[in-house]
Amino acid sequence: RRSPPQKAHATMKRACCAPRARVPRSCGTEKAKKNVLKARRAVSTDGAEQTAVEPTLPPTASVLSIVVFGASGDLAKKKIFPSLFALYYEGCLPQQFTVFGFARSDMSDEDFRLSILGNLSCRVDARENCEEKVEAFLSRCFYHRGKYDQDEDFASLSETMSTHEQGRENANRLFYMSIPPTVFVDVARGVGSQAASKTGWTRVIVEKPFGRDLESSKELSRCLYEYLEEEQIYRIDHYLGKELIDNLLVMRFSNLIFEPLWSRQFIRNVQIVFSEPFGTDGRGGYFDNYGIIRDIMQNHLLQIVALFAMEPPVSLSAEDVRNEKVKVLRSMQNISIEDVVIGQYKSRTVGGRQYPGYLDDPTVPDDSITPTFAAVALHINNARWDGVPFLMKAGKALDRRLAEIRVQFRHVPGNMYRSKFGTDLDEARNELVIRVQPDEAIYMKINNKVPGLGVRLDQSKLDLQYRQRYDRELPDAYERLILDVVNGDKRLFIRNDELMAAWERFDPLLASLEEDRVIPELYPFGSRGPIGAHYLASKYGVRWGGQED
Repeated sequence: RRSPPQKAHATMKRACCAPRARVPRSCGTEKAKKNVLKARRAVSTDGAEQTAVEPTLPPTASVLSIVVFGASGDLAKKKIFPSLFALYYEGCLPQQFTVFGFARSDMSDEDFRLSILGNLSCRVDARENCEEKVEAFLSRCFYHRGKYDQDEDFASLSETMSTHEQGRENANRLFYMSIPPTVFVDVARGVGSQAASKTGWTRVIVEKPFGRDLESSKELSRCLYEYLEEEQIYRIDHYLGKELIDNLLVMRFSNLIFEPLWSRQFIRNVQIVFSEPFGTDGRGGYFDNYGIIRDIMQNHLLQIVALFAMEPPVSLSAEDVRNEKVKVLRSMQNISIEDVVIGQYKSRTVGGRQYPGYLDDPTVPDDSITPTFAAVALHINNARWDGVPFLMKAGKALDRRLAEIRVQFRHVPGNMYRSKFGTDLDEARNELVIRVQPDEAIYMKINNKVPGLGVRLDQSKLDLQYRQRYDRELPDAYERLILDVVNGDKRLFIRNDELMAAWERFDPLLASLEEDRVIPELYPFGSRGPIGAHYLASKYGVRWGGQED
């Protein structure tokens, strides 16, 4: 059973948010909405609004204030606030905490609560009443209107937080920048100079993009450092919070069978694939300024490569893990233009339905050559991975939704059963597949004798399907990462030198593509992508896997 709140606070560990039973229950009911509209604050006789009375705690008890900048945006409503509610439901937050939404929109507390109510969901077992939990959570949520470049608005926010903190000796403050990068520095200045905690820690979550190239990323870091210390900055990449990515180190370093195989001696190539079955859907204006390489490859996929390829760390501490990731990034060759294929999706008609092309998006310039697809071959020059291509592929408007790591092993030398596979030995290769989404799974493709007389071989799967094996709801990536920030665990967050090393690998390539105005290869909406991606794989004597799975 879940620990009571006081125990959860005293032992605030990541384990407190174990996977949850699959009993999805929406909390956006009419009854809940009506209850939210009831008085959430006591009103004094002169009409002044007073905050709800918090439970009496000793002066030394810690209190947490969480501020979400950009509180009226989609990311905050769909991911951040639901994740905070899930952590609250599971008892992973301190007994006394308060959530503040900060944005420029004019909104009352009640309007703010209603705006986030529809996305709160009790995805946990029904031990406790869902609506009561929602009401209790919303009673801790308040709205603060302000401008991101006005110090007085941050000073006012700090005063409001102090009122709720009730003079506690250990008042911690967590700030989440769910805002455009153009106001990152303004908010960092406001937090650092006006709203930082004076009696506890101050931590700031920064969403990507962390710059557009190496120079802009350096400038952003320099400006952030004027108001914040590196230990206070949590650069979030939500892909690192996904269950199967968080499991990478566990799978590799706690199972004897994998680590001996994790090298050039046995692995022929590694493929990291990301595909979405939809286009920009009206967000082309933002996407066109970055493209698929900056949006997906330089951060999400490259982080996965670093975690996959790193050497065993001295310990599981954040610094030891990130030190090994940086070594991988620094060991990579700069990416050659010959090892890159870019594409852009075009319109397509299927069954009488018209699917628009990228240039049909009204927010995209008519002459845009921004890639919506890219395939890249990476090379890591160290003793473990020399000669093993790491093939990354990412694209929009492809044939399916998928994110996976696929490890293709070398052929069995002197295979005595070679004649049973015909001329295509690739059909007999072993593969380890880590499917990040959808339908999380880990499976190994092996060769097996078909039961019966004679010898006939078949390729089968040793298959771990998370949905079948664990009757639990997997926590959202944002839940895991926000909890890590509360606990001060930076293992899954990006350190500044790590960020710079990542940009150093991609910056020359991006500059070359833009300066030479390389035209992307067109591919139909809903296809597998440009033909050139298959030529890139064949250049290294391999094939993209997964189409037969």
